[in-house]
Amino acid sequence: MGNYKMPTKIFFGQDSLKNLSHMDLGNVLIICDPFMEKSHKVDNLTVILEQQQLVYQIFSKVVPDPTIAVVTEGVAAAIQLSPKTIIALGGGSAIDTAKAVRQIYQATTKSSHIQLICIPTTSGTGSEVTSFSIISDPTVQTKYALVDDSLIPDVAILDPNFTVSVPSSVTADTGIDVLTHSLEAYVSTNASDFTDAYAEKAMKIIWENLVAVVKDGEDIAKREKIHNASCLAGIAFSEASLGVCHSLAHALGAKFHIPHGRANAMLLPYVISYNAGLELKEELPALNRYQEAAKLLGIQSGTPKATVHRLISLLSRQMKEMNIPKTVEELGIDSNEFLEAIPAMAEKAMMDKCTITNPRKPTIEELEELYKRLCKGGY
Repeated sequence: MGNYKMPTKIFFGQDSLKNLSHMDLGNVLIICDPFMEKSHKVDNLTVILEQQQLVYQIFSKVVPDPTIAVVTEGVAAAIQLSPKTIIALGGGSAIDTAKAVRQIYQATTKSSHIQLICIPTTSGTGSEVTSFSIISDPTVQTKYALVDDSLIPDVAILDPNFTVSVPSSVTADTGIDVLTHSLEAYVSTNASDFTDAYAEKAMKIIWENLVAVVKDGEDIAKREKIHNASCLAGIAFSEASLGVCHSLAHALGAKFHIPHGRANAMLLPYVISYNAGLELKEELPALNRYQEAAKLLGIQSGTPKATVHRLISLLSRQMKEMNIPKTVEELGIDSNEFLEAIPAMAEKAMMDKCTITNPRKPTIEELEELYKRLCKGGY
C-alpha cells in the first residue's frame, strides 16, 4: 500500500513573486547568500515587505554546501527576530539552510509552526518542494542528508526572472542535476505512478530545452520551462527518493568541493550503465525502466541494452555541448589524491540514505569502480 502527498503551494510564471503581497507574513527572516544582498536581488522581496510595513531581517551568510556553523548562526538570527515567516532566496544552499534553521528554531523555542516560503534563483535542486536538506560538516568532510516531512516548505514561488542572469556553466550544472533527479526517481525502488508522472515531464523538458538555455540564457520562455522542470523533478524525488549517483556526488562534493550538479553530471552516464547492468549477460529490472525513459525522450534502438547505450551516448553528447567536464583532472584535481580518497568516499556513499532506494544494490567495490571511471583512462 502506497501514499503520495504534495503539501507545498506553488506559484509559478513570470512575476509570480507578486503573490507575496497577498500573504500573511508577520515578522520575516530572509535567508540568502551574500551575493543576493550585494547585487540587490533581495530588494525585489524587501520592497514588497516594506509596502506592507512588515518587520524583516536579512541573514546573508549562506555558503555553498551549507555548514552546521552557518545553520547555527541562522537559528540565532531567528531567535533574535521571532519570525512568523522564513523566506529562502537563492539556490539549494539557501533553501537547505532555511529548512534546517526552521526545524531547529521550532524545536529549540517550542514555537508554533513557522511558515517557510522558498524562492529558488537557480533551476536545479527542486529543494523548494522536498523533504530533503543537505548540510555539511567540514571538520569530517561529510555531507548529511536530512530527510523528514517536516522539512517540506509551505510555499514555493517559481519566478523565472530570477534565473535570467545565472551563468551558463551554473545553468548546465543545475540543469543536469534536474535530469539526474528525474532519472533516479524514475528507477527508484520507491517509484510509483504518481512520482513517474512528474519525473517523466521533468526529464522531457530538460532533454528538449537545457542545451538551448545554456547557449541563450536570455530566452525567458525556455528559462521558465527549465525552472518548472526543476520543481517537478523535486516533487518526484521527494516521494520516490534518489539513488547512488547522488550518494556518490554527496561524498565527492564534500571531499573535493565540486559543485553538486557537476558531480552528478560527471557520474550520471556511469551510474546509468551500472544500474542497467549493461556489463552483465542477464537483464536487470532497471534496464527496462531506463529503456522506457529513453523512449520517452525519442531514443530507441534494436534491443533494450542498445537503447540504453544510445541514451548514454546522447547524454554524453549533450554534456559535451555544455562544456561539462568528464574527468577529475579537468577539474584540476590530482588523480593520485583522488584515487587515495576513493575508499573513504565509497564508504560514505554506501551509508548515504539515497543508496537505500537505488535499483541495484551496490557493494563497496562497485562504488569504488564508479569513482575510478572519473579518472582519465578510467583506471
